[in-house]
Amino acid sequence: MSTELTTELKSIERLKPAYDPETAAYFDGPSGSTVLAPPVGHPCRFSGPPTALQPPERSRFVPAATVSDMAEQPSRADVRDTYERIGQHFSKTREYAWPEVEAFVEANGTDGRGLDVGCGNGRHTELLADHVDDVVGLDASAELLAAARDRVPDRTALLQADATRLPLADDCVDVGVYVATLHHLPTRTARIESLDELARVLTPTGRALVSAWSTAHDRFDASAEADTGFDTTVDWTLPGEETVPRYYHVYAPAEFERDVAESALALQSLEVSSGNCYAVVRPEGKRP
Repeated sequence: MSTELTTELKSIERLKPAYDPETAAYFDGPSGSTVLAPPVGHPCRFSGPPTALQPPERSRFVPAATVSDMAEQPSRADVRDTYERIGQHFSKTREYAWPEVEAFVEANGTDGRGLDVGCGNGRHTELLADHVDDVVGLDASAELLAAARDRVPDRTALLQADATRLPLADDCVDVGVYVATLHHLPTRTARIESLDELARVLTPTGRALVSAWSTAHDRFDASAEADTGFDTTVDWTLPGEETVPRYYHVYAPAEFERDVAESALALQSLEVSSGNCYAVVRPEGKRP
């Protein structure tokens, strides 16, 4: 990796949110905090003006005190707030990279730029960093990004953002992982938008691994042969026995394949492993 790019990644500039963090659906931190973004001139810098990063309108923000009363159809901010509450404890239970992700990265991550969408505490970002020149990790939760900062190499850029509006330039990612995050987006529209965004930032030769919980998982009383999945919440138990519900859309494998087909991604392979759907994808229509 060039000295110039290394310097850029180590000198990540801090930008104040341009809108109220209690009403913003993406790219914001806790009230009064700053937000990480790539410096001007970085290859992954979103090329539009700051106002272009503002999110579409969304439903009312639900503060932490009322997350336990989350509606059946939560907003993306509700989901983010859940992980702000549980992030520190959750991170301690997510130490190792999944073998399916390891196999994908080892097969595809030889050089170039990596992207981890929904990076959490950085366990897969760290894996990517061992196989590519530089890495961007992205998550909606500032709490999880703080854990990732302690884990990943200094040359890694960490961004707080929404998967449906990646603050990255077109065609700047060579290998991506989007693992265990798609199923947290509460509408099909948002899930497909996030897949479209992944296609946008991948280079013509880029590849990505996308995963989501499936009806094949043994914790659900559902069939892997179902045509569609379902929405549910799964409780996370904090120290002291407080439970916090986490939203999931549990995919039927056939439904997962349809959503990938509906997006700007082309399906290269699909498997169900350990109760998860895994798709290796490339950007549809892009050619070297």
